[in-house]
Amino acid sequence: MADQHGKDQQPIPDPAAFARNMVEVAKRCRKLVAEFMERQDIVRKNVNVDPQNLVAAYLEMTAKIISNPSYMLDAQVKLWKDYAQLMQSATKRLLGEKPSPVISPSKSDKRFKDRSWEENQAFDFIKQSYLLAARWIQNTVHDVEGLDPKTKKKVEFYTRQFVDAIAPSNFVLTNPEVLRVTIESNGENLVRGLDHVLEDLERGKGRLAIRMTDPNAFEVGRNIAVTPGKVIFRNDLMELLQFEPSTEKVFKRPLLIVPPWINKYYILDLKPQNSFIKWAVDNGFTVFVVSWVNPDSKLAQIGFEGYMNQGVLAALDAIEQATGEHQVNAIGYCIGGTLTAGTLAYLQTIGDKRIAACTFFAAQVDFSEAGELSVFIDEDQLEFIADRMSEKGYLEGGDMAQTFNMLRANDLIWSFVVNNYLLGRDPFPFDLLFWNQDATRMPIAMHMFYLRECYQKNLLSQPGGITLNNVPIFLNKVKVPLYFVASREDHIAPARSVFRGARTFKAPVRLVLAGSGHIAGIINPPEAKKYQHWTNDDLAGAASFEDWLSKATEHPGSWWPDWKEWMSKKSGAMVPARVPGDGKLRVLGDAPGTYVKIKSE
Repeated sequence: MADQHGKDQQPIPDPAAFARNMVEVAKRCRKLVAEFMERQDIVRKNVNVDPQNLVAAYLEMTAKIISNPSYMLDAQVKLWKDYAQLMQSATKRLLGEKPSPVISPSKSDKRFKDRSWEENQAFDFIKQSYLLAARWIQNTVHDVEGLDPKTKKKVEFYTRQFVDAIAPSNFVLTNPEVLRVTIESNGENLVRGLDHVLEDLERGKGRLAIRMTDPNAFEVGRNIAVTPGKVIFRNDLMELLQFEPSTEKVFKRPLLIVPPWINKYYILDLKPQNSFIKWAVDNGFTVFVVSWVNPDSKLAQIGFEGYMNQGVLAALDAIEQATGEHQVNAIGYCIGGTLTAGTLAYLQTIGDKRIAACTFFAAQVDFSEAGELSVFIDEDQLEFIADRMSEKGYLEGGDMAQTFNMLRANDLIWSFVVNNYLLGRDPFPFDLLFWNQDATRMPIAMHMFYLRECYQKNLLSQPGGITLNNVPIFLNKVKVPLYFVASREDHIAPARSVFRGARTFKAPVRLVLAGSGHIAGIINPPEAKKYQHWTNDDLAGAASFEDWLSKATEHPGSWWPDWKEWMSKKSGAMVPARVPGDGKLRVLGDAPGTYVKIKSE
């Protein structure tokens, strides 16, 4: 076989060592299969083997195809033409020519970054053959007419999962880098890789819990989530952290951050150089953040309303005691933003003006275009989730994490399969991925309310659609100034969905679009000089998100300075810095507190 430079590869350095390692691979494979089967409750009755109801969805698609024979014939002709062109290109290359590729991976596709995928003719053919097949499969499914829109979205999503799974990069014999490492190491990479599989199965109690980073590289409060602060309030649902000032003067109006309770607050306080919380403190804001508890069965029946009362409203009461300030500005991130929007509407209805201005980081309030997560929100799956949660009263953290990972399977699943299992390497220490794997549980009452009332029924955006504390709420009656941040490549809160949510409000709204995705688009300190952001002050005049973006101005780098300028004007005069514990609330402990350290099983 030729190597990446077109030369013959060297023979196996130590055939005896290679043979011994292959014996070890066989032993580990037997152990892997035995342990997997032992852990599977395959005889348990009433197991829902198809909670996504994929069989019905694909049967419906198949029926549409069968009813239109010419459609499949046309599709097959297109595939034949593509492969005929590929064979012609391969023949020219075999004869010494340098034809242009028939198909190339996107620039963001990291699966084919090894030079052999281009320089070695065999692997180049395998790559292009796969890309043609993947495009054909996905286009064929996409173009089927007559499918129910929700069924169509589900079929397309799971078809992409299948296409991603069969990529040649995911297999030893069709991945040139894996083959090269296997030969150079006498197969030791495969032995180490199978050890990693066994360790991940053990850690996941029978489910493959793929390690994305070294879990021992970070410790909350030691080298991550280290911005100095204190716990000044605690109830059963949350701890309220107040961060120590780093400037002599601060803005008069405090800043409350409401993070998502899916994962933990320190996404906003990773390392000092990428901590939004530290950056805000260094820019003169008195920062408070809600640190949600990782709930257990005792909190099973706490719902969306409970998160408002014991979360946001309790935090507002505590901040007033701590600082003497009746009004605050607020930030809500992701589902924390959804909760904050509902709270704003509730406060507006009852005449409570404690939140003077509010920011939403990648948060949805209108779920009519909620993106691929809606694939998981049909009635069959909601019943399955509710049944699964009913035993313990919560959804395991790993279940939610797996769903999010599927949205970016190549980056968050298959890249680690290749690195950890095929190449036998340890995952790279990465703070963001450490946070990503520090999953939290979801109480059944809150989670089912969120999935049904927001995702499935989209009632939050409807005037009077939901009731909190017996008060019908109206987002379109909120009057405080708002700042929305969407991320252009966000798979969780799509930019188009954030745009629709921003338009739900009649209050003054500034919308900013960040580059990158749900996390990197938000956690983008100015010093990094990464990505870009877009602004367009005519939100009301835009006919659509695409229209808004076409008229937006692109700016290099982070949007954080734009937000600072906006928020500074709404934060009052400068006053002497406040130290946690100086007010009416005593200090209960050091940040990051105790709740953030509660691990899920």
